[in-house]
Amino acid sequence: MAKIKHNNFLDTVHEVFTDAKEAGIMHLYAEGETFTGRTIGVKNQQLFHFGTTGYLGLEQDTRLKAAAIEAIKKYGTQFPLSKSYISNPLYKALEEKVTAMYQNPIIITKNSTLGHMGVIPNAVNDRDAIILDHQVHWSVQSAAKVLKNRSVPIDMIRHNDLNMLEDKIKSLSDSRKKIWYMADGIYSMYGDFSPVQDLKTLALKYPQLHLYIDDVHGMSWIGKNGTGYALSELGDLSENVLLFGTLSKTFGASGAVLVCSNKKMYQEIKTFGGPLTFSAQLEPASVAAAIASADIHLSPEIYELQNDLRTRVHYFNALLEQTNLPLIEKNISPVFFIGTGMPKTGYNFVNRLMKEGFYVNLGIFPAVPVKNTGVRITISRHNQKKEIKALVEAMVYHFSKALEATWTNAQRIYHAFKMDVKESKEINVQQNLSIQLEDSILKVEKNIWNTCVGKQGVFDWEGLKFLEETFKENMLKEHNWRFWYLIIYDQNQSPILATFFTLGLWKDDMLTDVSASQAIEYQRKTNPYYLTSEVLSMGTLFTEGKHLYVNDAHPIKQEALNAMMESIESLEREHHAKMVVLRDFAAKNPLHHYFQGQGFVRVQMPDSCKINLDTNETIEAYCNKLSSRNRQHLRKEIQAFESVLQIEILQTISAEAQIQVKQLYNNVHQNNLGLNTFSFPDKLFEAMSNHPNWEFITIRIRETPNFIIGVMLCYKNGTHTYVPAFVGMDYDYLTKYYTYRQLLYQTIKRAVFLNFRQIDLGMTASFEKRKLGAVVEERFAYIQTSDNYTLELMGILEGHR
Repeated sequence: MAKIKHNNFLDTVHEVFTDAKEAGIMHLYAEGETFTGRTIGVKNQQLFHFGTTGYLGLEQDTRLKAAAIEAIKKYGTQFPLSKSYISNPLYKALEEKVTAMYQNPIIITKNSTLGHMGVIPNAVNDRDAIILDHQVHWSVQSAAKVLKNRSVPIDMIRHNDLNMLEDKIKSLSDSRKKIWYMADGIYSMYGDFSPVQDLKTLALKYPQLHLYIDDVHGMSWIGKNGTGYALSELGDLSENVLLFGTLSKTFGASGAVLVCSNKKMYQEIKTFGGPLTFSAQLEPASVAAAIASADIHLSPEIYELQNDLRTRVHYFNALLEQTNLPLIEKNISPVFFIGTGMPKTGYNFVNRLMKEGFYVNLGIFPAVPVKNTGVRITISRHNQKKEIKALVEAMVYHFSKALEATWTNAQRIYHAFKMDVKESKEINVQQNLSIQLEDSILKVEKNIWNTCVGKQGVFDWEGLKFLEETFKENMLKEHNWRFWYLIIYDQNQSPILATFFTLGLWKDDMLTDVSASQAIEYQRKTNPYYLTSEVLSMGTLFTEGKHLYVNDAHPIKQEALNAMMESIESLEREHHAKMVVLRDFAAKNPLHHYFQGQGFVRVQMPDSCKINLDTNETIEAYCNKLSSRNRQHLRKEIQAFESVLQIEILQTISAEAQIQVKQLYNNVHQNNLGLNTFSFPDKLFEAMSNHPNWEFITIRIRETPNFIIGVMLCYKNGTHTYVPAFVGMDYDYLTKYYTYRQLLYQTIKRAVFLNFRQIDLGMTASFEKRKLGAVVEERFAYIQTSDNYTLELMGILEGHR
């Protein structure tokens, strides 16, 4: 299989957000002439507000409002000067009060995103390294990526995995001066904590370790003077820690704050901090509101507010304990996450709660893995106990209704979040269906398979029998695949759906760009299975084409699709697959919204190329249909060299030729990290030579006919489709004899001679194939992962030098 294009991440996010927007739960506009914080106007309704990040409700405090109004009267709506030149008159007071809160030097920033962009490139030296928690906020990751241009190593660990962190510290300790670990204090989706005490212990063990903690969600509602969770755990702020807090969210105003006890680093950042220097400063109203909030934080009142919120959080926790709702993380933070698993269930649940009178947020990709979608609920001092109780009652009622409406059950959610499975009402999606799931094509009726699926690629019945025999009992684990064949019938035993899956070891970077693969392959020199995972894939790494047959006109097609999803999830759990991939779909895929709703994200693959041939076509007639420009290309760069080349069609090849063919294939495989898969087993080429459906188109130079300079490995799928599955070349002769173009042309000639109706030219090199008349079509895959770690790690590694 060719590499999936990875530069479409933003397109993927756009599709997910668009889906949620169309479901009516994102990109909404609040309504109303006033706003109290307790309720919010949405779609002509006043909803109880359980989505705020103003946990203490200070954004509605009359003292902050009055201060902001007075500042506008005195100083205007903004102070349009760079803070590097002069700060507005209120800044000094704010800096003094926030310094008093933290008892350490501070720097006020416009917001936390700009703050990270200003601080990280200053704090991290070219001799340092960065390790990111894979759930650290996007703004931190984005700022860290800038340092790839300075060749600063950036790596990532799984969420809160300190054993993994320690291993990476050890691997970097000999080559790097400082090792920065970047994490959140409180994580914004699940409301879970960073293990700050353990990190502090690890920093004592490894003096090179420095901590960079974004604690904007831990601010105000906990800690001395409301300085947040991280500082409450750290106690004193040592020089190896940089801490970010916020003046917005719970603080009630705007802006962010960096706390730094290292005087030298503090002066360097404050003197020149990129966006901190060139961005506009906070507006006078924001500064004044922040001063009023700081006064509250410096008074005993802050502890009264914290206790008031804590009472509400404890009450909500106690109510949830009496339910079977899948609460993903239980702790004392005001952030809660109720898992729904599939996005479509999340959409349904949120819409039901809004109709019932409650506003909540949906946690969705990329903030969480797609199949870890859920409802994010925040508790604030605005929320009264009676509406907190009413929310829990509404969730208990509508959660089961949302499951039923989306043909799922709680067990799927428990599995998705790796929680202990509780008893739940099962939704039977198999009514009126007969499901056949086999582990060998030998157990599947040949005619049914070939009629539904097997008229293309190397996955007719005979082709799959060949693949099963080739990819078993091999020495290397990546050369051993497991196969499953799924056919779903109606009551009359008529197939509604048919497809097949393989479980095999994939390189994780197969889905990313060449720069990431280069960095990872360097690691694989000593650890060949570095960043590899067991993947459950529709089709195989050997096949391309339409792997899924669905009778779109069948009245219970939906039930068949749901049954397929349950089969996939069962196989995934039983065999511990880390990723599920549904492959080779057209751009206008009628199942697109269904797959997204089931927790898959769409990524673009290389374009697919095919040629349709007329009955009794001749090669002359075919070439005459090419454009004049392409005919000229054909004459000058392909046909002109036929006389000096020895071109043969071989049904079998000698042992010596097999060695040459294998080497030629390896040349192509190794030369293209854009196709970064494991190689195929050695016995493949002998098996091809012994199989009646395979043949070899070989090219030699007539003057030196002892060795092959190019080969196309072709499969004959019945009498319908000719499949040039793989190519091998000697690159020393590629440009002199246009070897690849010659192989393509000879493939077309062979298919025409055999009177095939279609040539599946596969993916990649679409520019070359188009010149010879191929129809080029976009192809997409749908991917579902158990977490976002690999996806985010690949994003970090891309562009590494």
